[in-house]
Amino acid sequence: MAAPLAPVPPDALGSASEQTIALLPLLYLAWADGVLTPSEVAEIRQRVEAQAWLADADKQQLAAWLDPLNPPTATQYRRWMRAIRTAAQHLPEERCNSLAMLGLGMAEVAGISSGDGVSSEVIGALHDLEGVLGPAAEEALTELLAERPDAAPLAAIPEPQFDVVALQAILDGDYEDLRERVKTVLSDPLFDPMPVLDTAAARERALRWCRHLAAQGFGALAFPDYAGGENSIAKFIVAFETIAAHDLGLVVKFGVQFGLWGGSVNQLGTARHRRQYLPKIGTMELPGCFAMSELGHGSNVRDLETTATYDAATGEFVIDTPRNLARKEWIGNAANHGQVATVFAQLQIPHTDASGAAEMESYGVHAFLVPIRSADGCPMPRVRIQDGGEKMGLNGVDNGRLWFDQVRIPRDNLLDRFASVSEDGVYESPIPSEGRRFFTMLSTLVGGRIAVGSGGNSAAKVGLTIALRYGARRRQFGPKDRAEVPILDYLSHQRRLFPLLAKAYGLHFALAKLREDFAAARPGDDLQEIEARANALKAFATWNCTETLQEAREACGGQGYLWENRLAAHKRDSDIFTTFEGDNTVLLLQVAKGLLSDYAKEFKNLSTFGKVRHALADRVEQIVHLNPLLTVKKDRDHLRDPAFHLDAFRQRERDLQVGAAGRIKRRLDNGMDSFDAFVEVQDHLLTAAWAYAKRETLDAFHGAVEATSDPTLKALLGKLCTLYALHDLEEDRGWFLEQGYMDGGKAKAIRAEVNALLGELRPHAVGLVDAFGLPDAIVAAPIGTREVAERT
Repeated sequence: MAAPLAPVPPDALGSASEQTIALLPLLYLAWADGVLTPSEVAEIRQRVEAQAWLADADKQQLAAWLDPLNPPTATQYRRWMRAIRTAAQHLPEERCNSLAMLGLGMAEVAGISSGDGVSSEVIGALHDLEGVLGPAAEEALTELLAERPDAAPLAAIPEPQFDVVALQAILDGDYEDLRERVKTVLSDPLFDPMPVLDTAAARERALRWCRHLAAQGFGALAFPDYAGGENSIAKFIVAFETIAAHDLGLVVKFGVQFGLWGGSVNQLGTARHRRQYLPKIGTMELPGCFAMSELGHGSNVRDLETTATYDAATGEFVIDTPRNLARKEWIGNAANHGQVATVFAQLQIPHTDASGAAEMESYGVHAFLVPIRSADGCPMPRVRIQDGGEKMGLNGVDNGRLWFDQVRIPRDNLLDRFASVSEDGVYESPIPSEGRRFFTMLSTLVGGRIAVGSGGNSAAKVGLTIALRYGARRRQFGPKDRAEVPILDYLSHQRRLFPLLAKAYGLHFALAKLREDFAAARPGDDLQEIEARANALKAFATWNCTETLQEAREACGGQGYLWENRLAAHKRDSDIFTTFEGDNTVLLLQVAKGLLSDYAKEFKNLSTFGKVRHALADRVEQIVHLNPLLTVKKDRDHLRDPAFHLDAFRQRERDLQVGAAGRIKRRLDNGMDSFDAFVEVQDHLLTAAWAYAKRETLDAFHGAVEATSDPTLKALLGKLCTLYALHDLEEDRGWFLEQGYMDGGKAKAIRAEVNALLGELRPHAVGLVDAFGLPDAIVAAPIGTREVAERT
């Protein structure tokens, strides 16, 4: 008898005899899908029983292996596969062209053949059994004998097919030097973001990092030159946006100190406040806070409860927290580092009426500078400070709570750009209306929302950079007998990431335009239109950031879940962006109120809603719908025409606004209270505000494409803009179909056109994220750096 199969590992065949070895390929096929039907079992067992060349023990073994109630274990099945593949490597090619012949070859090697070869009885039996198992035998043979390529390592990223540097210059605009300065500083090993720290250490690191940025002059960019700045809010926002790509805890700490605390002094104070405080704020010699939010009135600033009562006898304001719900909540820099807070409180001045009785007159919310902690870290008298505690993220930011118990501050500590109180208690303001004064005061701080939206978009860019670079390297599956392919080649992967890439580009251009318009505004300008855009784009950008980072994490599989690849940190720390500097839902409702009428300033006060009902009716009558013939047009030139995209977005925005206005008007005409009417149509209002945000983004994106002089880059950005528009129309096709703006055929054509665009953009995907200009030291994710890190 011949020797057993030498290449097969000793345990590969278990208890299989030499005779049953010939049947292993057929057994492998029989159990390939994990199920043998009763008829298949009966047929195979009948034929096995008929084989005279099989011993009774072999037949019993085969019957056991063909028992549906006791299928082979995974270990046994792998042993069969190993035995077959190993044997096949030592057989001539003609013995491997069918499962039967493969089994015959294995039988010959195992020694069950007669002197002249395998008997015709065995040959016939094996072919007969293969026929019973059906046409899947050929596919199983291919699977068994295919060369299994080694798991592909992360491949090198292909070189871009366009001028990445030129595209980055478009994205950087006039701030290339500033961005490079910030990125150079952040690339220093001092700013290594990777160590996982406890809360106390994270807070001290954020403070240390902030001091280093301040030493470079980045914190003071929006301040006057005498405070070490350049008097440029635009440059400050650009620096904020760039820092956000590195570490969101750092950028929030940076924003609290220089944007909120410093910004409140700079924008709400007068020259004496700016000269006294800004030089120390800009260097972080004087850490501070922005104490607006209260536990009981989070987004409702107008009705907050902290009071500032003027005492003419001493020339002081008395700051007081009347109840626990009025405590200042979520105050960055309060728990550990802040020494002074800008406290928003209801200004009250006691007066004597004609009868000589004392009465308290309220003048609405104003901002006051209140010392909360001495330089040595001790709370000031009558100020209570409490740590906000561990958070979902951003634990490097020392959020705290503040209570004031009749804290006295000098009269000069009122930030009095828009209102002042004389020594004898006379209130004066250049803005007579309390409502207008309130919104004027808050509108000066709109830069914070622009910065937060830009920072959120930066975090989305980082997520896309990691996911798209990894997708271009990571190989998974592929055609049989060929190497695995990059997962970025799959349409499903492109659909996950490319539309988000298009949104990130669109939001970049929209936020950049908003930033420049805000920076160009002069004192006294009406900022309501800019504020509406800031509210809408902040909501759009930060919600899109949350979606993008989740999709990027999933697109990277388990690697995206690893802490070292940083998507987890960005997800954790960016989540709060959707609710700070204004809850996104509240911001969109504010946008919607302003959109409903040309009388936006009256409309912001719900009690005056009735004044605009006739204006709303007039507006409804002015709407003219588009030509219905456009609903069926679906050729490529039309679907990719920017005019079509702009018209569709504007039509949606206009119709949603008019529809919401009409619903409110009907309720008012039926005697419903204006507040209740507004609440009943909030779903409609939110949808209208979303349409406004998306249209603003498309307008800016299209404008950036038109302004691009390089024809190659213009065509590339044009495709990305088209993807942004068509993907949004595809996602919102339900609304467009309901409104008759498109028919089913056009909706299907849009979906097909989106797929076509994804294929056209595939070769450029990595280059498009490279153009974000994020150095490896800032991305800091082994799977997402331009150079493949050793540990991957």
